[in-house]
Amino acid sequence: MDAIPIGQPLPNYRCLIHDEFGQHVIVGQQGELLIGGVGVFAGYLGRDDLTSKVLVEIEDETYYKTGDLVRMDRNGLIYYNGRKDYQVKLHGQRIEVGEIEQCLLGTHIVACVVMKYEEDYLIAYVQSSDINEENLRTYCRTHLPPFMIPSMFIILEQLPLNANGKVDRKRLPIPDFSSLSVLTTSKYDAPRSEIEQRVHDVWCEVLQPANKKISTTAGFFTIGGHSLLLIQLYHQYQSLFGFDSQMLGITPFLQQTTISEHAKLLESIQFIAGKSKEWQTLHINEGKESFSQTSIFNGIIYHCTIFRCCIVRSRAYLSG
Repeated sequence: MDAIPIGQPLPNYRCLIHDEFGQHVIVGQQGELLIGGVGVFAGYLGRDDLTSKVLVEIEDETYYKTGDLVRMDRNGLIYYNGRKDYQVKLHGQRIEVGEIEQCLLGTHIVACVVMKYEEDYLIAYVQSSDINEENLRTYCRTHLPPFMIPSMFIILEQLPLNANGKVDRKRLPIPDFSSLSVLTTSKYDAPRSEIEQRVHDVWCEVLQPANKKISTTAGFFTIGGHSLLLIQLYHQYQSLFGFDSQMLGITPFLQQTTISEHAKLLESIQFIAGKSKEWQTLHINEGKESFSQTSIFNGIIYHCTIFRCCIVRSRAYLSG
């Protein structure tokens, strides 16, 4: 179904759409909605910090930063795409946490909230009494791309609420990241090929699991990995398999996060098992020069002949 627009600016109001750098976006591009006009307030009383966050001066006019993500079509109609507050950037990917929450609500849970923690983890707080983390993770694997699957699921009997009946995020329990280990994977899938074994060894070197075993189907970010460790992993791959970023960038490794998937990516390049292609001598028994080569060669012969003639004449003149 086509998206339904929220309309156009009212009389005496102006709407701007800016990107994350405060620049105007083009038609159809998503950005934050800014509203200016007669209804814009002067600021929060005694809260200059809040005022500076939501009000901005553009060409001597005050605009309110709504935090809404919108886009505008060629007819000037505005389409609502969600809240800026609920969009996070994780491992190089922009993620709408509301999509993850809607996915989780498709299971037998009462409520949930997903939030980013410490720049590297997605944590899902779930209110339920009859579901476990493995069920939630399995469900997410079939409904979400790998980079949107939460690193940890914290199941609570009741989500903390504030006076307005909304989830009080400040009162949510702090995640225990010590539980993020390969032992949380109920099924261990051993490497099935030489390249999977090599990738497995690199993972063990970077993640340093206690039992030196990592399932080939375990997601990197679900067992304690984060963006800095992935960069380290990528550099280890480059050293071991002898390729550069031009041949295979880091982005595919962010999107495909298991050992078996990384092994397939590395199989797609020409350098395997740490051996680079060796240069071989090209033996040419027969060959035919091109017209350009013939012209250049003849020109060289001609000039060399003239030069030699000049030398001979000079010597004859001097000796005579």
